[in-house]
Amino acid sequence: MSRVFDPVLRNLRELALRMGIRSEAILDKALRAVFERDAELAVQVNDDDVEIDRLDVEIDDQVLKTLALQAPVAEDLREVIAIKMIANDLERVGDLARNIAKSAARLSRQPRAVVPRTLRELGRDTQHALRQALDAFGNTDAGVARNVLKGDETIDAEEDLVVLAALEAIDKHPENASEAVDMILIAKHLERVADHATNVAESVILVAEARNVKHYAKLAR
Repeated sequence: MSRVFDPVLRNLRELALRMGIRSEAILDKALRAVFERDAELAVQVNDDDVEIDRLDVEIDDQVLKTLALQAPVAEDLREVIAIKMIANDLERVGDLARNIAKSAARLSRQPRAVVPRTLRELGRDTQHALRQALDAFGNTDAGVARNVLKGDETIDAEEDLVVLAALEAIDKHPENASEAVDMILIAKHLERVADHATNVAESVILVAEARNVKHYAKLAR
């Protein structure tokens, strides 16, 4: 990596890490809005997402300027592209948190609706996956990134449990169908957040090892 290019990459990494911090915070706030039945927190999530979008646009601008004016090569170019992909994934985390907050706002009007333990576990594990992915990015640690990839199946299984339980609840208590549907929506949004965490981890491996591991399990069959 050329020393001349170091400040450019450092700036892009700092912007992406700031996005990461905000994406973690917005997901945590959305989940607290669900678990605490807090409509005010749910409203705050919408405002918080604006800053994530602003950072995403700033990274877009910086990447375009870098590609046009700096002409990075080899590992420098690889990292610029990876940071752009990571920013895309983090922007989607913000959008998904906003969707979770919409369900939280509806559930806040149904204080007797019970949030299942499996949904709490799914939320916890999804937050952990995002935290690990961002740690891997901050330290360019392919080993930690691979741990994120390994945990994705567990999160998928947890999502399935939440959905099945919600469908059974709808069958037994159709009068509470709207609450059960929100549980399903939240579970699916969390599974998508975990997918984006996986994408971040794959981008880290691309930078650290110059290996593209996207869809590796499917393509290796």
